Amino acid sequence: MTLLLYAAPEKSADLFHAIPAGIGDPFLYAEDDGRRVAYIGVLDADKARAAGVEVRDPTVLGRDELLASGAGPLEIEVEVCLRACRDLGLAAVRVPADFPLAVADHLRGGGVDVAVDDDAFVARRRRKTPEQIAGLRRAQRAADAAMGTAAALIHELRPGLTSEEVRAAMAAVCAEHGAELPEDVIVAHGEQGARGHDEGSGPIGAGEPVVVDIWPRDDSSRVYADMTRTFVAGGGAPPDELRAFWEATRAALDAVMPGVRAGASARALFEASCESYHAIGQPTQLSKEPGTVLEDGYFHSLGHGIGLEVHERPYLGRGPDVLVAGDAITIEPGCYRRGFGGCRLEDLVLVTEDGCEVLTDFPYDL
Repeated sequence: MTLLLYAAPEKSADLFHAIPAGIGDPFLYAEDDGRRVAYIGVLDADKARAAGVEVRDPTVLGRDELLASGAGPLEIEVEVCLRACRDLGLAAVRVPADFPLAVADHLRGGGVDVAVDDDAFVARRRRKTPEQIAGLRRAQRAADAAMGTAAALIHELRPGLTSEEVRAAMAAVCAEHGAELPEDVIVAHGEQGARGHDEGSGPIGAGEPVVVDIWPRDDSSRVYADMTRTFVAGGGAPPDELRAFWEATRAALDAVMPGVRAGASARALFEASCESYHAIGQPTQLSKEPGTVLEDGYFHSLGHGIGLEVHERPYLGRGPDVLVAGDAITIEPGCYRRGFGGCRLEDLVLVTEDGCEVLTDFPYDL
């Protein structure tokens, strides 16, 4: 099987996986029978060579002549890609779902069979490399430290403390740990916490539930961590409703974790996570009527894969994914009510042949 990419590693997780280098301009990359070739100019050639890739300059494919003929930039790029395939003798290639349509159309017009095979590219990234696993651990250490800062600020709750201030404090901690925290991480208090991915804003009120969901990215490996905890602002006793949500969510975690291992069905794990919510009368994606929108209860899936992207396969919901050793996944059950808020608890987990390793090291207490 011949795999083909046309992208920039800075923007494509698939290409960064193959060539982990800070290259911002797109180029053609092919893998064919063990051969790895990048058609890339001199400005970035050394970065590609450092990744063990054979480099060919697009100039050898007639770029100068195309420029002299008055061809436009897009016309030149797609023609160079076609000539590269011919240079390698490629008659049929497999590409990811986000492969540029203009390039695919030109290759097909030139006689190259281009077929989307997204699973082939997904499979390459499922099993994390040793370097990526090391990056996961660093990113999670940053997340644990940042969450500690958030917990202290929210429990102390000095007058006027805002979601924005908590985010800024966590970002500074992550930076000290060699990780970048995106600007839209979630510090959602009160009813904001029931709005899915609402990042949260404004002053935090005493006694409110506060959902803190953060996904720092390790600077060197560009691998993400992801974790969530829920706190009571001011550190007082939680409202009865929040306590019930928290107990069901902890029970969901306890029900799922023993079953996480290579070969486990993602759907079966999700089904196990729903039982504690059904027991307290909360709706889930399993219990709702088909075709209806669920906005309260456990309205999302159990979790997702994580790595060079925050959300990647496998998906831990009602779909058919099966875990493999080397998967990095999140386990994040939660329960919510509009107008009140909610509770979500999320751990980062590395899947092994006979079980899993929880990388998150932070208490679940409200």
